[in-house]
Parts: sequence; structure tokens; C-alpha cells
Amino acid sequence: MSVAVPSVARMRQAARESVSGLPRAFWWLWTSTLVNRLGGFVAPFLAMYLTVDRGYSATYAGLVGALHGLGGAVSALGAGVMTDRLGRRPTLLISQSATAVSVAVLGFVQDPAAIAAVAFLVGMAYNGSRPAVQAMMADIVAPKDRIRAFSLNYWAVNLGFAFSATVAGLIAEHGYLALFLGEAIMTLLCAVVVFVKLPESRPVREDGADGADGADGAKGPAVGEPEAGLGAVLRDRGFMAVVGLSFLIATIIQQGFVGLPVAMGASGLSSSDFGLALAANGVLIVALQIPVTRFVEHREPTRLLVGAALLIGYGFGLTAFAGSVGMYALTVCVWTIGEIINTPIQMGLVARLSPTHGRGRYQGVYVLSWSLAALVAPLAGGTVIDHYGADVLWAACAVTGTLAAAGYAALMRAIPAD
Repeated sequence: MSVAVPSVARMRQAARESVSGLPRAFWWLWTSTLVNRLGGFVAPFLAMYLTVDRGYSATYAGLVGALHGLGGAVSALGAGVMTDRLGRRPTLLISQSATAVSVAVLGFVQDPAAIAAVAFLVGMAYNGSRPAVQAMMADIVAPKDRIRAFSLNYWAVNLGFAFSATVAGLIAEHGYLALFLGEAIMTLLCAVVVFVKLPESRPVREDGADGADGADGAKGPAVGEPEAGLGAVLRDRGFMAVVGLSFLIATIIQQGFVGLPVAMGASGLSSSDFGLALAANGVLIVALQIPVTRFVEHREPTRLLVGAALLIGYGFGLTAFAGSVGMYALTVCVWTIGEIINTPIQMGLVARLSPTHGRGRYQGVYVLSWSLAALVAPLAGGTVIDHYGADVLWAACAVTGTLAAAGYAALMRAIPAD
């Protein structure tokens, strides 16, 4: 007993240190993220809904997923500009309200063309909030705390995801419509939290041209830095290299929502089996994200990013050898560890490279890398599975992870230390 008590005390101290010193606005943003992800029922099960419940091919499911990603790609840049010009809070409210409506509609449409069109609108609406969330976090959290803040927010994402993936699989056994309506309700609740509790955080230019009143009439700090246009973002070679590598990583991870459910369904496994396997991703992140972030926060990032890319790529590569729910869950655990390491370091790097009055645009371009991956991955995954088999897809994931690892090694040598 005398040995266990200090261990518990150290764990409590570590927990306090992980959450202390962050502003109240961050915690309301964190809460809105958690509420949103607790209701994230549809996206993980969309491919299985289309192939198993509706009887469409993997190629069609891939096309719908690609249109969802295309919608996100279209909105990423526009939402980034809105975040800088209109403000973080209005962009969040518009995006969340539109998401709630479009997800509900998607649950009722029956025609294949209508399903594809509404999926495109859902992608546009849903992705519009990401540049605003990430820019607001960079606004309200001190630079020294950003990796920890991004990690905590990502922890909330996956705390909600672990719950929603498990519950959604069980709900889907009794009908998919409840998934669509449940997500719509939770997204509206998220918008209420933003409306009631989150003030505007956009920094004010010294000339006042970029100012915006918050929910309580407050303004952000005055900053004399000039505004960065989209052209300046695209000419920033170091930042665009980060975006390119993010695209490779995101393309692999997207197969957890496209290739993995299709492969498991083809093997005779059910939606609840897929939900249990994928829930390992959220559960592991909930358990390990905070302690792992504390471990890597002040360590040299190059080896961490390289190792994370290899874990992600080869974790998916191991899926070729899975044949049961337990084995699928084990492969999910391997690539999840890489995701845990990669995410806060990469997001902190993006925030460090983003100028104050270009945060919305920079975050929009970064989000675009994930949106383009959400466009490319479903098309590639569905087509490869239909024509060559799932094993070829998993081998391609391993190769892509290796390329990303080499890219991170070269990039980090070229970017000056913080």
C-alpha cells in the first residue's frame, strides 16, 4: 500500500498539471467539441450504411464519401477566409447550424443522386467549423501551452468518438435513421454552447479594420501585423510542405472510415463489430493522449513525427493479416499510437507557422489537406478494393506511411527551431 499511494499522488499531480493554466474560454471551446463528437454518429458508418443497409457497391460508397470530402475541400478555404474576416464565433454558428440541418436531411433521402448531393452539402457544412476552432484555440492559448491545448481538444474529440462509435454501432442494428437525427440534435446543442458561452477571439488590427465585438462586447488584443492573403499562404513553402505531409497521413487514416468498414463487411462482420473495432481508436486516445503528450511535449519532434508516420502506415498495413474483430482492433491500436503522437505536434507546428492575422486562412489550408484526403481516400479505397482486393490497399498504406516519414525527416531539417 505504501508503494501505491505515491503513484496515485503522482498521477493526480500529473492530471492537474495537464489541465491547469488554460483560460476559461478554452474549456468552453473544449466542451463544445466534446458535445459535437458525442453525436458524431454518421461519418464512421456512412460506407457501411450504403453498402450493407442500402446494397450499393463499394465504388458508389467511395463516390459518396469522396463528394463528402469534396464539400469539405470547398468549404475549407472559404471558412478560413470567413474566420479571419467575419470572425471565429459567427463562422462556428453558421457551420454547426447548417450541419444539423443537412445531416437530418441525409437520413431521409432515398434517391442515389440525392444521397450524393446531400453528402456533399454535409461535408461543406461540417468542415466549415474546423478553421474557426483551431484559429480560436491559437488566439486564446499562450504559445507555450498550445501543444497541450491541442492535445486536450483532440482528447475531447476522441472521448466523444469512443462513445459515439460504440453506441452508433448498436443503434444501427435497429435502423440508421436514428443515427442521422441524433447527430443533428447534438450538433445543434453544440451551437447553443458556442452562442451562449464563447466570446469572439479574433485579434484586432491596430488600425481597427479587423476588429470584431465578442459575445460580451469584448475585443481581442490589438496586433500590428499585416493581414496574410491566401496567395501568401500558398507561397509559404515550409507551411505547404506541412500541408502536403498532412495530406499523406490523412489519406491513410481515412481508410479507417472507408476501406476498413467495407473490408470488414465483406468478411461477414456486422456494423456493431466494426463499431467495436474502431472504438479501440477512441478508447486508446482517451487513455493515452494526455500522458503521451506530456512525454513528447518538450522532446525533439523530428523522430517523433517520423516514428508516428511509420506506425500509422504499417498499422494499416497489418490489417491485411486480420480476420477477427480482435485482430482488427489490434491493428487499429497500432496506427492509433502513431496518430496520438502525430496530431498535437503537427497542429502545434501549424500554429507556430501561422501569422496572427492569417490564422483563419492558414488553418483553412491545413484543413484543406484533410478535406482533399477525404475526397481522394474514398475513391481510391473503394476502387482498389473492388478491382484488386483489400490487401493491396493495406500495402499501399504502408508505402504511403514510409513516404510521409521520409518527408518529415527532410522537412524538420529545413524549418528553424522554435
